[in-house]
Amino acid sequence: MGLKLEKVIPWGRSMPEYVRMFNLTPNDLKLNILDCAGGPASFNAEMMRQGYKVISCDPVYQFSADEIQARIQDAYQTVIEGIRANLDSYVWQDIQSPEHLGEIRMAAMQQFLADFPQGQKEGRYLTDGLPTLPFNTNQFDLALCSHFLFTYSEQFSAEFHLDSILEMCRVAQEVRLFPLLNISGEISPNLAPVMTELEMRGYTLKVEQVPYEFQKSGNQMLQVMRILDFRF
Repeated sequence: MGLKLEKVIPWGRSMPEYVRMFNLTPNDLKLNILDCAGGPASFNAEMMRQGYKVISCDPVYQFSADEIQARIQDAYQTVIEGIRANLDSYVWQDIQSPEHLGEIRMAAMQQFLADFPQGQKEGRYLTDGLPTLPFNTNQFDLALCSHFLFTYSEQFSAEFHLDSILEMCRVAQEVRLFPLLNISGEISPNLAPVMTELEMRGYTLKVEQVPYEFQKSGNQMLQVMRILDFRF
C-alpha cells in the first residue's frame, strides 16, 4: 500500500513530466490542448513561454495565487511524509528521494504561481471542473488529465469517471489520461468498468506505455478517441 489521501490536493508537475507522462510528440505540442484538472502544474506556463497554446481548467483557480500557495504548503508535508513512509511503492531513479521530489514539485508549482495572475487575465486558467465543461464540441484537438481521474478513485465513482471522460471526448478529438493507478499505487477499480462502457459506446481505446514512472508500474496512459461520423 502506498500514499493515502482523503481529498484532492493541489500538487503540480512540469512540462517535461507532461511530455513523458502523455508521450507528447513535437507535433502534439502544436495542437490546441486542454489540460483538465490542471491544478498548480507549470505545463501551461512553460508551454506559453515556448509559443504553444494550452487552456487549463480546475476549480482551484477560483482562489488567488496566495490562497493556492497556502493550500500547497498545507499539502506538502502530508505528501512528503506519506511517500517517505512508503518508499518501496516508488521508483527512485530520476527522482532520488522524497526531499528531491519536494524540490521538483515546488519548482514546478512556483512557476505556475508566478504565471497564474497573468494567465487568468489571458483566459488560460478557467475555474470549470469535470464532469461539465463550458467548451464547444470539438473545440480542442487534445485533452489531457494528469493525476486526477483514476488517481482519486476512492473519492470519485466510476460514473463520475465515465461522465468526465465522455465530456472530454465531446470537447476534444483525443483524450489522454495518466496514470491508471490510484493514489496508493494499485490499478484503479474504476478502470475496467469505464473502459468496457466506453468501448460499448464506440470509442477507440489504447493503453500505451510511456517513458515516465514514479509510482511502481505507473507507466501507462489511456488514450480515448471518438469514431467520427463521416455521413454526408
